[in-house]
This record gives sequence, structure tokens and C-alpha cells, in this order.
Amino acid sequence: MKTMKGPALFLAQFAADEAPFNSWDGITRWAADCGYKGVQVPSWDDRFFDLEKAAESKDYCDEFKGMAAENGIEVTELSTHLQGQLVAVHPAYDAAFDGFAAESVRGNPGARQEWAVDQVKKALSASRNLGLTEQAAFSGALAWPYIYPWPQRPAGLIETAFDELASRWRPILEHAEDCGVDICFEIHPGEDLHDGVTYEMFLERTGNHARACMLYDPSHYVLQCLDYLDNIDIYKDRIRMFHVKDAEFNPTGRQGVYSGYQPWVDRAGRFRSLGDGQVDFVSVFSKLTAAGFDGWAVVEWECCLKHPEDGAREGAAFVKDHIIRVTERAFDDFAGGDTDSDANRKMLGIE
Repeated sequence: MKTMKGPALFLAQFAADEAPFNSWDGITRWAADCGYKGVQVPSWDDRFFDLEKAAESKDYCDEFKGMAAENGIEVTELSTHLQGQLVAVHPAYDAAFDGFAAESVRGNPGARQEWAVDQVKKALSASRNLGLTEQAAFSGALAWPYIYPWPQRPAGLIETAFDELASRWRPILEHAEDCGVDICFEIHPGEDLHDGVTYEMFLERTGNHARACMLYDPSHYVLQCLDYLDNIDIYKDRIRMFHVKDAEFNPTGRQGVYSGYQPWVDRAGRFRSLGDGQVDFVSVFSKLTAAGFDGWAVVEWECCLKHPEDGAREGAAFVKDHIIRVTERAFDDFAGGDTDSDANRKMLGIE
């Protein structure tokens, strides 16, 4: 067992046009002041990160890390959630997701997909230059409009969707192998990889690719009524990243998992700041620690009620209090004796 690292903070929800959230120096100083030791970087946000330079220049990456280190912060991982989403987009979502892409490829699904693949690959190269070994991503989705089996799905529809999804990701996974970086897919509604079964369907089609790993976030499982603790036992060998995010699910006689198109504050299932929801984080941290997870515990703040800066400060303390410093000896060592093979055989009645 090893002690996981943290607390760290995913910066995507905090980047803004006003100080201190609009510059790398400012946002890392602020994160450190909140109590964080690391930050996960949204690779698309050019207010503090230049992906093109990072992919080409180790000197730039060293400077980038150096400025953060001066403020007491480590770079934990790069995120390619938005670019990964665009690797596979069903036409029904073309308009909704177009804003994730560069202006030059908007309105052109083929060009947008090529741009997205290139972006994820560049982030993998940048991760290598930064000395990182994991990268976050969404899988994108071709089958999501057909999540509910009505009308009846034509035979082979889902299989075709997953075949295509895997074919789009295999070249990226090979580049990940060349870079020595795991792609950690966040298992998330809206993605074709939204639960364990769909992750396995994808994994099988990539030949169980060693770099096709998992970002564990229990909040998305609470909202699906999925056993998020059993999920750790099943996928512990594939979990390489951890988003610490809370959620609650309170069904009523009027709404359940689908929540009736209501805004977040009125949904049966909603995200909450750490400690305000229903996730059993004592058990989550215990299971991940016992499973040997030694990556970063990264706070992802998403709450429909609490101010983000309050959620960030409370989140740092919450994670710090939940990280388990693993023991180097057994609690009953005081009662043990020296190892003696002859004595052991005698105790067992073995001549």
C-alpha cells in the first residue's frame, strides 16, 4: 500500500477572466492559499496553458512547472475532457458541442474530429514533456441518443457504435503508449463509456489496451444508482485517476434518475460540495488505499448551491482529512515473535 497524493484541484471550474483566476501565477497562488498541493490543468484553457508549445517544448514545460513550484504547487495531470468529447459526436449534438472546438473547424464535423484527435495527441506529448504519467479524457459518444431501448434498437446498432468508437481511439492509445501516459476515461453520463459494462465493451474492442484506463468519480455513480464501492473492487487495476466529488440522489414520487428536465437545483440527483452529499468517502478512500492507488486525490468542485471559492477551501481540508497515511507495520506486531521455520513446523505437528 502507498499513501495517495493530495489534495489537488481541477482548475476547469475556476478559470475566469478576472484575477487571480486568469493567469497561471495567480491561480496557482490562490490554490496554494486554499490548501492545495497540486492542480489538474484543463489543456484547452489558453489563459494559463499553451498546448501547442507544451507539446513541442520541454523548456516551456519546465518553466510552466517551475512557476507552479514557486507557489508550492505541482502539476498533477492534464485534462482533455472537451477534446476527447469531440473525438466522437453524434449528429444530434453537433451544435451543442461545436463550441468546444477551435473556431476554424466549427460547423465541419469531419475537420472538428481531426482537430480533436490531434489535440488529445498533443496533450499526450505535453504530458510526457511535463513528466506526467496520466491524462484525463471523455470518450465521446455515438450511441448515447439510444441509451433507452425505445424505440427498439436495430440489431447491431450499439456494436457498430462501439466498433467505431474504438477505431477512433486506437491510434490515440498507441500514441499514449509511445508517450508512456495512461488515458484515464472519466466514466460519465453523456459518454458512451458511462458505466462499467460500457467501459468493458470499449476495452474489449481496443484489445484490452494497457493505456485505456479509468478516472474514478463516485458522484456519477450515485446519480446512476450504481454501487460505487464495488466498482473499485472490480476495476482497481484500471483506476489511475480520482476525482473527489460529492453528489446526492433523492427520488420522489414525481422524479427519479431522469429528473424531468429540471435545472440542477431541482433535480432528484445533483452534485454537491464535498461533505454535503451522500458519498461514503471514508469507505472510498479506504478501498482505494487498500487497492494500492497512489495517484492524486483531485477535488472537482461542482455544486448547485455553494459558492465555488467556499467549496474549494472546504474541499482541500476535506481531502486532507480523508487521505490515509498508510502504516508501515501491523498493529499487532508487538505480539509477534521471531520467524523460525523449525518452530512453525513443530506448531503444525510436521515432523
